[in-house]
Amino acid sequence: MSQKPLHTEPTLATLETEKTNPATTTIDQMSGLEIAQTMNAEDARVAEAIQSELPGIGQAIEGIAERMLKGGRLIYIGAGTSGRLGILDASECPPTFNTAPEQVIGVIAGGARAITSAIEGAEDDPSAGKMALTELNITALDSVVGLAASGRTPYVLGAVAYARTQGALTIGIACNAQAPLEGAVEIMIAPVVGPEVISGSTRLKAGSAQKMVLNMLSTGAMIRLGKTYGNLMVDVRATNYKLAQRAVKIVQLATNCEQARAESLLKEANGETKIAILMELTNMSAEQARQELHSHGQVLRTTLNAHGN
Repeated sequence: MSQKPLHTEPTLATLETEKTNPATTTIDQMSGLEIAQTMNAEDARVAEAIQSELPGIGQAIEGIAERMLKGGRLIYIGAGTSGRLGILDASECPPTFNTAPEQVIGVIAGGARAITSAIEGAEDDPSAGKMALTELNITALDSVVGLAASGRTPYVLGAVAYARTQGALTIGIACNAQAPLEGAVEIMIAPVVGPEVISGSTRLKAGSAQKMVLNMLSTGAMIRLGKTYGNLMVDVRATNYKLAQRAVKIVQLATNCEQARAESLLKEANGETKIAILMELTNMSAEQARQELHSHGQVLRTTLNAHGN
């Protein structure tokens, strides 16, 4: 898909996310319950809007996983709410899927301070988006997801334009159709959720839509990488009591063993859930299980199948 010039963008008034919602013109006169009911009705439109974008989401999942299998990274870049959502999703991958911190990265216009504070003007500079990715040494193995509810944020457009020159897979997520971002990326995901409950407040439906899409991208890619066994998160990193108990439960569910046995296996496996499961189902030692997993790309199901399980 050919790239569009960064300056050919719609005016703010024409964006779907900026229009006035006729269902909420009297929201300031509603009771608390009426406000909640109205917002809930509007939020119900989010999943429906995403449904039409599922083919693109599926394509993105496959592309991200293919590159990550070869050592590539998943990089989210955005401004404001969009940038914060990318950082949130990236930060959840290490404890959930045991990824290294550098495998899934969130970048926000304005830097770390922008996570909690609005940095005025940070999103308006396309060269800053390019610079942020230059510092990450983007390569053709990386997947770059540009997040912009409007689909026209200069910082994001500059970033994805640069990423394409480096051969990276570029994916755009916006909540307006036919936005400039669409012409700047290879895969466009644009759930059009309609006008916000509070006009222009894209942390609402647009934010929810972006969060749901990010859930699909990261979770889908991790599933394709073998980070789950069925629907069990067998790469969970037990960094606190809750996660340690979850690891025990996962070993029990995967092997049908008792709690005490699961705890003993995890202790022998140095807390590695996949190792513990493999030990129980194949009678391997922890070291043998670790070697076998390594030789089968760290995919538990593939390893078990190779041993007749």
